[in-house]
Amino acid sequence: MRINADFSCRAALTPANHQWVQSPQSGVERVMLDRVGEEKARATSLVRYAPNSYFPHHMHPGGEEILVLSGTFSADDTHYPAGWYLRNPPNSGHKPYSDEGAVIFVKLRQMTSDESNHVAIDTQDRTNWQRQGNRDVCPLFSNGTEQVSLLRIDAGELLFTDLVSGGAELLVLAGELLDEGQVYQRDGWIRLPTDTYAQTKAGPKGATIYLKVGHLSQVVGSEIDNT
Repeated sequence: MRINADFSCRAALTPANHQWVQSPQSGVERVMLDRVGEEKARATSLVRYAPNSYFPHHMHPGGEEILVLSGTFSADDTHYPAGWYLRNPPNSGHKPYSDEGAVIFVKLRQMTSDESNHVAIDTQDRTNWQRQGNRDVCPLFSNGTEQVSLLRIDAGELLFTDLVSGGAELLVLAGELLDEGQVYQRDGWIRLPTDTYAQTKAGPKGATIYLKVGHLSQVVGSEIDNT
């Protein structure tokens, strides 16, 4: 299966075009944003857990990155309400579930093999935010390849002021983003290829976004197959 699988091209999806499809596990649905492979895939998705739904314990050979968007997501008897950011490194495993229901943003098999630390950050905790220039930033992860953060940008502010080197991926968490004449509201998703100039800017009420940059330099022009 290949969905938005050419990483040298721009890809985007507005909430109006989300197509929720059933996963192999009852009560768990997903919107496939990009994907290379079948069930064992390099994948970026929105995943929706119905109340009292779960996945059996399983491993993540290529790691897993999660941002909890609503409800409470749980794994191995630890509970993560909306706003928690998680990184489970390659070759880790867990049993994920939700008692009340949850929606999460998930990236699978997109970590380098040397990543070994678990990360859990509550982005609702104000102490995890800092002022950088004219925007508020919640740093989430950084290494030599990628940088991940949450950003709050003011109305009309450009997200990027220079060439997007290494590519970028963003998910709107609140407010609106404007890009190439399209409005992206909450849960809107955009992926920009490496070495792109983008005029992405916040709408009239500003925007809060998840932003990952730098990570696409390692996949552009390569054939990824995790089937």
